[in-house]
Amino acid sequence: MSCASRGSALVGAVVFWLALVTPAAAQQPLADVLSFLLTNQAVPTGDFVKDAQSSAVTKAALTRLLLVELTTLPLNSSSAAFTYQPNAALGTIQQGSESFGPFFTERSLTAGRRRGSIGMTVQTVRYTHLDQLDLRDGSFLVAANQFRDEPQPFDVETLRLALGSTTVTFAGNLGVTDRLDIGVAVPVVRLTLEGSRVNTYRGARLLQATAFATTIGLADMAVRAKFRLTSPQSPTALAVIGELRLPTGRTEDLLGEGSASGGGLLTASWQVGRISLDLNGGASGSEVRKESRYGAAASFSPSPRLTLVGELAGRRIGNLGPLTPSRVTHPTIVGVDTLRLVVGPGSTSTAAIVAGAKWNVFGTWLLAGNVSIPATQRGLRSRFVTTVGLDYAFGG
Repeated sequence: MSCASRGSALVGAVVFWLALVTPAAAQQPLADVLSFLLTNQAVPTGDFVKDAQSSAVTKAALTRLLLVELTTLPLNSSSAAFTYQPNAALGTIQQGSESFGPFFTERSLTAGRRRGSIGMTVQTVRYTHLDQLDLRDGSFLVAANQFRDEPQPFDVETLRLALGSTTVTFAGNLGVTDRLDIGVAVPVVRLTLEGSRVNTYRGARLLQATAFATTIGLADMAVRAKFRLTSPQSPTALAVIGELRLPTGRTEDLLGEGSASGGGLLTASWQVGRISLDLNGGASGSEVRKESRYGAAASFSPSPRLTLVGELAGRRIGNLGPLTPSRVTHPTIVGVDTLRLVVGPGSTSTAAIVAGAKWNVFGTWLLAGNVSIPATQRGLRSRFVTTVGLDYAFGG
């Protein structure tokens, strides 16, 4: 490789370093923080238009993934933990199941006429990865220059993002008839983002930018209706569920999609003594996303006051491929390629394994807790997610 080419690369890097002796800092809304971190570039690529396009693509992908994760956050099942059904032979009302049901997988049982429940759940997430990229260790590459005869880039820009959310969801469910339930879920989210962007030239590191933002507010509310297709007395149950998400969250803080979304779900449930099985499948969509989802759960009640639950929940988000680096020839430095992030074709499929328990503390008060672990290496994810909740059933 010619000395002139390498000299051009060095001069360009020195110019940018002198212009960035003092790292920039920002405290602004979350969407602006992402823009700030993704556009504060020092790597001289020689193509401002493509740099801007790459930053826009990365920001759009991160924003969309955040919106999908936060605004379509799986809410606790709208199915009441305490279910009741009429006994025609005895002319009385009896408990519909020995199980308190799963967490996120919907079951086909309904609460019973004029019976309902209210509750609150707290979910904590610390995002660590976006596809195969680690968000927290500073290796998230956003731009780089590399000589073709060298194994590693000589000028690299990386991001470190500490992103977390705590969601408190208030929910209610009411049995209008023995076959029809309606419910509502109101999530309030606290989202924090702390990030830094570093330029590394031949092993020398320069902090370019730091940013921090935190927000708290109402996310998109969900309104649901469930109709049981089979007889309330049948041990095998089928039901359909419709859900409407209202655009109540602020899009500038990544708390809402900005438009209403709707979806439908078909559920099937089986009960054999203390064991119950539930299966779900359905689809939903909005102006931001199109997705399909599925769920499967097995519940076991070793005692009348305790239910142990295992679940598998998955989703497929259309038109959202993985973030991957693209390689193009540098327009001004001979023998150098520029690497930028682009969104690849395809969709994003994610799944999680959930394990937890529900305990009837006293009366109709129910304490629940679970841990979910990602089962795939796609999408925006955490090493684990914890959820705890408290429910109270009423009516009769």
